[in-house]
Amino acid sequence: MIDKLEFFLALARERHFGRAAEECGVTQPTLSAAIRQLEDQLGVMLVNRGSRFQGLTPEGQRVLEWARRIVGDTRTMREEMRAARKGLSGHIRLAAIPTTLAMVPMITAPFQEKHPDVTFSVLSTTSLQILALLENLEIDAGLTYLENEPLGRVTSVPLQMEQYHLVTAAGAPLADRESVTWKEVSNIRLCLLTADMQNRRIINQHFAEAGAVASPTLESNSMIVLFSHVRTGRWASIMPYNVAKSFGFHEDIRMIPIVEPDVRHTVGLVATYREPFTPLVSALLHEARILAERNAA
Repeated sequence: MIDKLEFFLALARERHFGRAAEECGVTQPTLSAAIRQLEDQLGVMLVNRGSRFQGLTPEGQRVLEWARRIVGDTRTMREEMRAARKGLSGHIRLAAIPTTLAMVPMITAPFQEKHPDVTFSVLSTTSLQILALLENLEIDAGLTYLENEPLGRVTSVPLQMEQYHLVTAAGAPLADRESVTWKEVSNIRLCLLTADMQNRRIINQHFAEAGAVASPTLESNSMIVLFSHVRTGRWASIMPYNVAKSFGFHEDIRMIPIVEPDVRHTVGLVATYREPFTPLVSALLHEARILAERNAA
């Protein structure tokens, strides 16, 4: 039953029998047969079939919720028993919004020092995608905003506050100022994150509050790309102070607080709420709380 539910979760994620089979490491006929056996066991149709996958039935949507819960609990049990036998080991899958990527080593480095048998993978993505990945059991935790948009049923650890700065080259417009307003920033050449990023939605909101509109001439989902264009002197950007500082700017780059309004937003670690947490997620949340205490000191 657990294997069949794993196959069903993969099919719900991929929405394609072939890709789901490839993800699970089985042939397409094997996966299709397992889904039909699951339907026979439960006595309901789970998948709308035609020449290709056509979505889940209403009963399939309900089974999907149970499958996530059952498979999540099963993985937790297996991980807890492995930790009891061999100590903490395994793999942690993290996803982070671009403005939190510089914070990731502050958690992973001390974590791996304490638990050297644990490995990590880190994905850069949007805040909405992080929530979808958590729901589908595709990641263990995410680094994202804790305010502004609904998070759903998650456990969160606030880590730090974002304070927005104009990041521009020395000698560029507004570079000699001690502070600038959102209205003033709207009138210079900007490079910003793409519109699917929550950071960009927040920036757009603050421009609107100041009676202005953001009209960047370059957009990217990478902070490195934005920084590289700022270095040319032809663009400026808006970045949280901690992110801008992490690039190790030299004297040729200025970081100027943006006011009117002077705003701050909380970012932190989120994980799907579950009791008990897997040993890996529990240890990760503990490490995040240590970082939060250090940042607050």
